[in-house]
Amino acid sequence: MQTIEGARLIPGARVADAPAEKPAERPAGGARVRGKALIFWDPKIPGKKLDAIDTDQITPADDCVSESLDTLDARWKAGSFRHLMPDFRERVHRGETFIVAGDRFAIGSSREMSPAGLKGIADEAGLEMVIVCGAAMGDIFRRNALNLGLQVVQSREAVEDAQEGDTFSFDPATRMLTNETRGKTYEPAALSPQEEEIRRSGGIITVGRREFRDSVRRRPDVRWPDAATARRLTSTEQILWAHRVDKDADVRAGATLRVYADLLPASDGTAPFSIHTFNEITGGDLIRPRQIAIANDHFVFNRREADDKQTAIGKAFADRHGVKRPYYATPGDGIFHFYFPEQGLVVPGALIPGADSHSRAYGAYGALGYGVGSTTLGFGWSTGYVYFTVAKQRRVVFAGTLRPWVSGKDVVLALLARWGAKQSGGMSVEFVDRDRQLPMSYRNTIANMMAEGEALNGIFAPDDTTYAWYREKGMTDLPYPRFAAGEDARFELDETLDLSEVVPLIAKPFSPANAVPAAQVARERIVFDKAFIGSCTNGGYGDLLEAALVLRAARTKGAQRASKEFVVFPGSGGVKRDIERSDPRLGGESIADVFRAAGAEIRESWCGPCFGQGPDALAKGETAITSFNRNWANRMGVGGLGYLASPAVVASSALLGYMGPPDELGIEWRAERFV
Repeated sequence: MQTIEGARLIPGARVADAPAEKPAERPAGGARVRGKALIFWDPKIPGKKLDAIDTDQITPADDCVSESLDTLDARWKAGSFRHLMPDFRERVHRGETFIVAGDRFAIGSSREMSPAGLKGIADEAGLEMVIVCGAAMGDIFRRNALNLGLQVVQSREAVEDAQEGDTFSFDPATRMLTNETRGKTYEPAALSPQEEEIRRSGGIITVGRREFRDSVRRRPDVRWPDAATARRLTSTEQILWAHRVDKDADVRAGATLRVYADLLPASDGTAPFSIHTFNEITGGDLIRPRQIAIANDHFVFNRREADDKQTAIGKAFADRHGVKRPYYATPGDGIFHFYFPEQGLVVPGALIPGADSHSRAYGAYGALGYGVGSTTLGFGWSTGYVYFTVAKQRRVVFAGTLRPWVSGKDVVLALLARWGAKQSGGMSVEFVDRDRQLPMSYRNTIANMMAEGEALNGIFAPDDTTYAWYREKGMTDLPYPRFAAGEDARFELDETLDLSEVVPLIAKPFSPANAVPAAQVARERIVFDKAFIGSCTNGGYGDLLEAALVLRAARTKGAQRASKEFVVFPGSGGVKRDIERSDPRLGGESIADVFRAAGAEIRESWCGPCFGQGPDALAKGETAITSFNRNWANRMGVGGLGYLASPAVVASSALLGYMGPPDELGIEWRAERFV
């Protein structure tokens, strides 16, 4: 089982040799920043600023690559707004340094390449950039910007007033923004005192150097709240309370805490910047990285020299510090949101900041999993803890009885559709499976897609279903006590989702919230080029079994083989091996046999086309029906269209040749067969 350890000095190293704190390059009290507005307009609504610019649009996946630690940001800068605004770099260099966009700017991925690339473009011209956006900014981007010293102002009024050619100024001391052309001044959304200190310091590396020596000497101390205290805390808040570095810190919405991390995982894509941050804070040769884990799952099967060089950076770092399996997952071992729980590195009650937005998946296991950028991860590798700003809390109770063919994917798509444009509002979401209907595979999908729900995290408090899963894996010596939300815990919003009202759904481009009944989509006879099942959202054994049961049952109706390209991506190497074994629910066939009989190909376990990588990525004009998690513009390949559905709906669609639920195949649903 994973446990939190103290710092381990490299033999011969002395803490006194740690790098000294250095002053910020641009201190917060420095000169006023001036520049012209660079506005992102909504092409569909004249005069309106563009909302929901996601990080895939800021930095396309192909540009999230570093070939060496010396040239970390070269590709990030070159790719900034490559498709959305091809002349972005040129315009910034002309002095258009106040980036103006609408609400929900920079939602999505944890890729810190986005704010770092934007800042780097201004830096190379000797300029300073300021992001001016509306409400509900992507919180991972916001935290990354603070860590990097990139100034951010959230002010809907400033956004609405801004016009082409306007001159802005920004006071670094007060964060007040002025539109000099309009003669108006705006007060930004406030930061917590600790966030303001990070900003004034110039970023997280300076803070890390300041705190590093003390962090090495401090022994981690995780203490769970007593019954009286726990009674007033949600599950998320109890984990935070237990993991506080500063034991007198108040756990309340808006407060920024220092909290110990149980695991600090990165991917091959996010590891290099984390390594750079760790080296900058510690000097690179004083301690072993703390609570580290790296999974090679994003770029590893592209067979491109640049991607191989990036993977080699993480491999060399792991070798230097003796990081081995299961903490270092080699290509094919699995996508880290499946692999690390399988290996016992994710446990109920753990606090896991992961450098991938879908780290929220760990909430399925009763852990506080959430997405962070590489600098937060590198800071954590250095100190053993991270800074965490507590969000407001909301609760979703799942009640009623699941209908035929409905799975976790349909449940979460229904929830996102209900939440609409505002989604979760950046809150922490507590899920309650009132009647214990949701198996771990369903919970994984729901918690995982809180990234698309724009929640800080989503969590199922550990219950009998959770502990049964761990027992099946032979993991019984769990380090933390059982817990659940206290009776007096306060939720800003408390809602119930009636599962008996959820039907199989398909989310159309370009939002997971754009979900409509699959039966309705079937009437449209939407055809596609490819069908994909898998990813960190739906790549588990249970997910693939769900699809295989549909494929096998369809044989009796004459539907033998997929009419389109059909590809499966297991969530881990372990899952890929397991699906080769016979399963009595399939009449003794294996899941893999059923897939192959239907014409499907089974790939290595990796992210692949889910974020537009590899030979299976969509080409311009291609369409796919998938069990992936995001269907934003260009997400699965530049110019491609992605639809989202459950494994069962993807399987039935593959056989039908058009998008539709299993009912379209004429299969009779029976609980004893399909549950």
